Amino acid sequence: MRKSRELRWFILLFIGLLWINGTELSGQDHLPKKPYRDKAIRTIKPTRTLKLNADTIAIGVTFPSAFIHTQKSEIIDSAGVLLPMLEHLRLIRAEATDDTIRIVHIGDSHVRGHIFPRQVGANLSEAFGAVVYTDMGVNGATCLTFTHPARIADISSLKPDLLIFSFGTNESHSRGYNANVHYHQMDELVKLLRDSLPDVPMLMTTPPGSYESFRTRRRKKTYAVNPRTAIAAETICRYAKDHDLAVWDMYRTVGGRTRACKNWTAARLMRPDHVHYLAEGYMLQGELLYEAIIKAYNNYVSH
Repeated sequence: MRKSRELRWFILLFIGLLWINGTELSGQDHLPKKPYRDKAIRTIKPTRTLKLNADTIAIGVTFPSAFIHTQKSEIIDSAGVLLPMLEHLRLIRAEATDDTIRIVHIGDSHVRGHIFPRQVGANLSEAFGAVVYTDMGVNGATCLTFTHPARIADISSLKPDLLIFSFGTNESHSRGYNANVHYHQMDELVKLLRDSLPDVPMLMTTPPGSYESFRTRRRKKTYAVNPRTAIAAETICRYAKDHDLAVWDMYRTVGGRTRACKNWTAARLMRPDHVHYLAEGYMLQGELLYEAIIKAYNNYVSH
């Protein structure tokens, strides 16, 4: 009888222990007091404070003292095509996104020399941080130079958030320049890029100005302001307006038809060929384009 009672208590005790262990196993696992040896401790990143009210950026480019009759460096964007890019810059500066903004700048030898576009890129990177600025220039290029399928593919592969065009010097260099032909050449390039990059904002720029050369009776070379540059600049601005593209009129900014070339030469910023520029000249062009972009940005965040 006593053995039967002890056996019964033993069975009840055994069942109780099984129930307790089962309850613990079916619940949430206990957190280990020490980290597992084969796993690194993951630290929790502090919550980022968003600066959603992005501040404006101070900007002011000083022209050389020899420059007269200059105009404000501004981007004309009546259709608001740059708004997505400006919003992207605002979010980057507000530290609300880690996305990088990609800008591709294509053009002629002024771009191929790298100084002009890379001055813009360096300034934008300093102001915003996450900016990748790629320049693709070709010596002697016109708009048609970039209509080649391989070049269109190269541009598209970079997946730009903004595409900048800088042409016009070589189109207007020919004495047989025709504004209508130039207009349709721009249209051909833009349409090809639109097919590959349908939603990418485009910004066109006008040339800085150049001279054309002549030979005197004594075979001495002399130079005169190329009058066709002004027509090319007007054609670029007209095309941009007709097709809802943004445009920065550098030619007008640095003095226009009456003073652009004379300002560059008076400040001794042109090379002896009277077409290309010294490093300081290209740096000034980059500063002016950067100023125009920042003015558009400041206007956007202020409103």
